[in-house]
Amino acid sequence: MKRLEHIVERYPELSVCLSSIQSAFDLLRETYRRDGKLMVCGNGGSAADSEHIVGELMKGFHLRRKLTEVHRKKLLDAFPANGEYLAEHLQGALPALSLVSQTSLVTAYANDVASDMVFAQQVYGYGLPGDTLLGISTSGSSGNVIHALQVARAFGIHTIGLAGDCANIMREVCEVVICAPGSITSDIQEYHQAIYHSLCAELEEAFFPL
Repeated sequence: MKRLEHIVERYPELSVCLSSIQSAFDLLRETYRRDGKLMVCGNGGSAADSEHIVGELMKGFHLRRKLTEVHRKKLLDAFPANGEYLAEHLQGALPALSLVSQTSLVTAYANDVASDMVFAQQVYGYGLPGDTLLGISTSGSSGNVIHALQVARAFGIHTIGLAGDCANIMREVCEVVICAPGSITSDIQEYHQAIYHSLCAELEEAFFPL
């Protein structure tokens, strides 16, 4: 796993969570092998990370991700005039959904029902058994993230937590918890980016080999 090894070379302090990162990769790989999807949520900087992760998974990251010949043929058969253009400008995707993006739903639910349930409601509505939820919280205790993870576990959705040094609550509801070292939020977020970049790159290479 050269990408995972690379981040430890750049950030030696992440060696303490390398096995957890590997476990997260294994779980995500199995999710995609079974045609599942990834949902991601977090607050503040972690909300931005949620969007970032989706951007890396839904299009080419390091690789071009050309369509399979089967999918290319479907486009050409359906639209002979511009099927080639469609095929050349689509890329292979690993289905991922950021739960922070649904502005109308999030604000309506926060106002009408409960602000700490905005992610949980989406997990309940979008999630299917075999999907995976990645909850990001530098403290490991963000209420709306924890509630989403609890709903996921109850309905057969896999759970991964990406947290800081204090992740006791997450450990109770997640199958895998990656605890980045440190106590300063910005430091933890820097580690988080390195971690999820390596996971996205490893997944891309697993599903879109050259």
